[in-house]
Amino acid sequence: METRLAASVLIVGGGPCGLMLANELGRRGVSAVLVDEKPGTAFNPQANATQARSMEHYRRLGFADEIRREGLPADYPTDVAYFTRYAGYELARFALPSSSRAGELIKGMSGSWSAAELPHRVSQKYVEAVLRRHAERLPGIELNYGHRLIGYLESNDGIVGEIERLDDGSRFRVRADFLVGADGPRSTLRQSLGIVYGGETGTQRDFMGGRMLAVYLRSPDFYARVPHAKAWMYNCFNGDRHAFMASVNGRDEFGFHTQLRPGEDESAITITEAKAAFQRACGAPIDCEVLSFLTWTAGHALVANGMQRGRVFLGGDAAHLFTPTGGLGYNTAIEDAVNLGWKLASVIKGVSPAALLDSYEVERRPVALRNTDYARRFADSLGLFAPAAEIEDATDAGREARRIAGDYLEQHARAEFNIPGVTFRRALRRLADHRLRRQRTAARYRKRLHPERLSRGPRTACVAGGRRVLVRFVGVRMDAAPVRRSRLGSSCGDGSCPCARGRGEARHAAGLLARSLRDGPRADTSRPDCGMARQRLTGRDNRARAGPRARTRERCCATGELIRIQSAKAPIIAGRNHRRRTT
Repeated sequence: METRLAASVLIVGGGPCGLMLANELGRRGVSAVLVDEKPGTAFNPQANATQARSMEHYRRLGFADEIRREGLPADYPTDVAYFTRYAGYELARFALPSSSRAGELIKGMSGSWSAAELPHRVSQKYVEAVLRRHAERLPGIELNYGHRLIGYLESNDGIVGEIERLDDGSRFRVRADFLVGADGPRSTLRQSLGIVYGGETGTQRDFMGGRMLAVYLRSPDFYARVPHAKAWMYNCFNGDRHAFMASVNGRDEFGFHTQLRPGEDESAITITEAKAAFQRACGAPIDCEVLSFLTWTAGHALVANGMQRGRVFLGGDAAHLFTPTGGLGYNTAIEDAVNLGWKLASVIKGVSPAALLDSYEVERRPVALRNTDYARRFADSLGLFAPAAEIEDATDAGREARRIAGDYLEQHARAEFNIPGVTFRRALRRLADHRLRRQRTAARYRKRLHPERLSRGPRTACVAGGRRVLVRFVGVRMDAAPVRRSRLGSSCGDGSCPCARGRGEARHAAGLLARSLRDGPRADTSRPDCGMARQRLTGRDNRARAGPRARTRERCCATGELIRIQSAKAPIIAGRNHRRRTT
């Protein structure tokens, strides 16, 4: 048998992980051969959420804008909405920006939305097509769909893989330095290494725990027949059947998923039954064309007990298997490829020792454990919450049932689609009732603001000791933002600011720290409150929480407002400091 190809890396699997790895290697001048049994990239929608960190990687590779143009139209809202049935009552909605709006918002956002790229709602089928297109353009990268790995031999000199072409059965060898298995949950490479999954599987829930029916369908009349605002994710929540459905192209294509009931024979499901399942979730006979359907299992939270053996590595679903809540599986696979890609390139080029590759499993496996646990908890939250029997009734009891379910589902959505360190590159602590907190916070601090500040409109400045701090109102939420130093004197410019009294040299900043927003900081009143006398907080030490840049807080003699005193080198930032975390 001839050895037809030679490359630095042999990649088995042409999904998101394998294709991203090919791009990472090709951009670094490292050759790779990719083989996959499928005839091409995905036809079915599969994953639908690309998180912020993945979008940042796409931007680094030069095609984030291309990804953002795929799938939903630029002005299509990416809301997550919950209904009794799609044409029935709306229970809750978590509003998210459209693709075009995301590009504008990211320039001025902070807190949990502080990322170079906002998340994007796009089907995996479109992402894979973009990844493949860019990988094929790279020198030294060869993609072979319709091929499979039959076996391989590992030696001190490298890997020799035996490849079979599926359409004619012909075989050839590929010689490589390293072998990467990104060949899915039934990975033959993982099995050949004797590596097994560990964790939870077979979890049973009313939803997202058991056998699921997935239907890829086209319904041109859906938006006209549903009396609600458009959403990216449509969730059906009633006593009969739970379902979720993602909009694929924003026009007429959808990915619909529902759980099979006990006694339903999945082998007997036909196009007619698949269509009927969609119409039951709609609550109306909305016509549709079934493009494809299949069954799959929800209820996994599995991580392989190893991700490397010698020259062979595992990534993506071959290394971890998720229940698809939170949009974590595909994004974790992308980060696997990024982590492994630069390390392989560095070792192959002789820049780093081979021991660097041992850090791949050390770094990525804990992330997989964390993320599968997140997904499991979100599946529990959604799948174990049972709706009241009267939730669809047009009665007072029905309205109360819908209110209770709506409150719960809104909190669930805010948790699932704003995951700390995952959905966004930075994230604040989850707030159970975010909207109510924003309203209370704004009302609380508006009362404390000086009349001079309030009279200046939504963007106001108060300066003392030559330092300016902007106070921004975003909806009903108030944030403090850092600005450059401005020499306007020791007050707000006209000498009228009461904060200039007593200690005019004090650096006055609106220290709206997250802890003070939540707990209402208490001051030690044993000292006189005059001339911005320094107050020692009796609560937790702010310096230990916010780092060495935080100094202390003082109370303004005119308003009683707690303000933060900070060194000239440190910017004034409201909220807690967070470390960068990746998917």
